[in-house]
Amino acid sequence: MKLLRRIVLLTAILLILPAGARADTILRLAYAENSQPVKEALRFLGEQIESNTHGEVKVMYFPDGQLGGERELVELTQVGVVDITKVSSGLMESFSPVYGVFSLPYLFANPQEYYKVMDDPQVMESVYQSTAAQGFIGVGWYDSGARNFYMSKGPVRNLGDLQGKKIRVMQSETAIRTLRLLGASPIAMSQAEVYTSLQQGILDGAENNEFALTIARHGEVARYYTYDMHTRIPDILLMSSLTLEKLTPEQQKVIREAIKASTEFEKMAWEAEIEKTKLSAIQDFNVEFFEVDQKPFQQAVQPIYDELKSRPDLYALYQKIQSAKAR
Repeated sequence: MKLLRRIVLLTAILLILPAGARADTILRLAYAENSQPVKEALRFLGEQIESNTHGEVKVMYFPDGQLGGERELVELTQVGVVDITKVSSGLMESFSPVYGVFSLPYLFANPQEYYKVMDDPQVMESVYQSTAAQGFIGVGWYDSGARNFYMSKGPVRNLGDLQGKKIRVMQSETAIRTLRLLGASPIAMSQAEVYTSLQQGILDGAENNEFALTIARHGEVARYYTYDMHTRIPDILLMSSLTLEKLTPEQQKVIREAIKASTEFEKMAWEAEIEKTKLSAIQDFNVEFFEVDQKPFQQAVQPIYDELKSRPDLYALYQKIQSAKAR
C-alpha cells in the first residue's frame, strides 16, 4: 500500500510539470537521509547529466527520505518509479548475497586499497549486474568511510580493551559475528537509541564513521575514538533497468561518465568533510583519536574467512578483490 501511494504521488507530480519539461527525459533521483558529501555529490551528478546532455535529460530530486527509506527506494527503482537511487551495500546484501562480501572485517587495509578495488570493473561489473533479473543494476559507488570503535570510558588500544565490552552494531550477521570474535558483546539497536544508551552505561561503545561523533553528538558521551577500520562498506548507486531501456546509447554513456565524475567528487568531498568533523569533535567534545595495530584484530576474525570458502559465489568475489589489490 505504501509503495502504491508513492507511485501515485510521483505520477501526480509529473502530470503538473510544464509541457516543455514533460517533453524532455526526466530522471527521478531519490535518496534517504545522507551526509553532506553524499548530498553534494548527488547534486553534482544531476548537474553533470543535465549539462552533458545539453538539457535533453533533466534530473528531478527527491531528497532526505521523501519517498521512503533505502529499502523502499530500491523497490521503487525495481518498478521504474525511481530512476536512480543510492543505498548502502549492507542493504543490498538482502537483494544479492555477493554484496555481503563488502561487510567482511578488515577486508581493506587503507583507503587507497579500497578505491583501487571499487574502481576496478573486473571486480565490480559482475556485482553490479547480479540484480539485473530483479529490475535494476548497480552503476557506481560512493565512499562512506571506515567504521571504527568509539568508547565512553577509555580507548581501544589493543584487542584486550574490547573484551566483554557492550558495543552497538548494525543489525547484520557479519557485524555481530565480527564483534563476538573480537571478544566484545555486540548489541544490535537503532541509531536513535545509541546516545542515551551510551550516556546511561547500557553500552560501553559503538562503531561508526566520524560523522556519528558530531551529527549524532555521540562525542559528548563517548570521546575515545580508535581507528581500527574494521569495515569499509560502500554506498551503491542503482538505476532501474526500465529507465536504461528508454535511454539512447549516447545518453547512457553520458550518465555513466557523470556517475564516475561524481564518485571522484564525492571522494574528495568526503575526505574534506571528515577532516572538518574531526576538528569539530576535538574542539566541541574533547574527543581523542587513537590508532591500533590491525594484525591481532585480523587474526581474531580469521574464522569468518575460513567459513567463506563454503560459499563459492562469495569466495570467488573475495578472490577477485584480493587479486585486484595485488595488481
